[in-house]
Amino acid sequence: MTDGAAVAADHAPSVAHFPLPLFAASMGLLGFTLALQRVEAALGLGALASGLALGFSVLVFLATSAGYLTKALRHRDEVKGDWNHPVRIAFFPAISISVLLLATAVMPSSESLARGLWIIGAAGQAALTLAVVANWIGARAFLAPQLSPAWFIPAVGNVIAPIAGAHLGLIELSWYFFSVGMIFWVVLLTLVMNRLMFHEPLPGKLQPTLVILIAPPAVGFVAYVNLAGGVDGFARVMINAGYLFFLVVLTQARAFGRIPFALSFWALSFPVAALAIASFVFARETGSGFHLGAGYGLSALLSVIIAVLVLRTAKAALGGHIFKPE
Repeated sequence: MTDGAAVAADHAPSVAHFPLPLFAASMGLLGFTLALQRVEAALGLGALASGLALGFSVLVFLATSAGYLTKALRHRDEVKGDWNHPVRIAFFPAISISVLLLATAVMPSSESLARGLWIIGAAGQAALTLAVVANWIGARAFLAPQLSPAWFIPAVGNVIAPIAGAHLGLIELSWYFFSVGMIFWVVLLTLVMNRLMFHEPLPGKLQPTLVILIAPPAVGFVAYVNLAGGVDGFARVMINAGYLFFLVVLTQARAFGRIPFALSFWALSFPVAALAIASFVFARETGSGFHLGAGYGLSALLSVIIAVLVLRTAKAALGGHIFKPE
């Protein structure tokens, strides 16, 4: 083999380099599906668009799961590397979050299937939350530059559980997950804001994770309304916090265009979907025309984001820019 061929072989796509953050795409696509369901309900339309989105989301999730499972079976050291990485470890709960989102998405058509998926996703989320937190507070010390908004992902996953859990009648379990998610959101929000304000800016490929700031209060609002049975003062605080972080992210949005594409750009999708869904829920509960319009506007923005991300991801995959060492 020539030197050039050897170099090419070293950089060829390999399952050993299957990226864990690709599960963020499943989260984004399933969030898009749920947002489409809200749009269809608001307009009185059938479930054609959301059904197609759900089918595509399931295919992506299954393909991603198969790829990472193959990596886990054949390259355990690489998986251990993901677990010990200060950023990538936060993406492990994206797997259980995707299952919880899938449970929520299928609930209108099959409550029994939703219940089964919810139990699997909730059990996985509870286990992964404890494992990730144990890793965070274990023997090693993390440095401030290693902290990023991606650390919110384990917390967000807990708050997602009550969205379907409350409808399935699993009230006390849902309150448990909501409580865990909210506690960690408050703690991590303090740490992340300290890191963003008093330390070096996020590295280029991590800058899109700023959008994750939107997700906890937006998802928390939807979960709380499902548990409390309506909109009250606390619910209003949650949704307005989501709008605040959306506006804060907009002040940084121009910088995103100067960053080469990476899988971290999928962080743009789920938080926008969560805020769109929260807007529709607020409009349904209060009759607010402003929030209904916000839901439509955010859903339109989300559609553009998803289309661009799917195209850019496919182009990057075909070009061999995804399945390679980071």
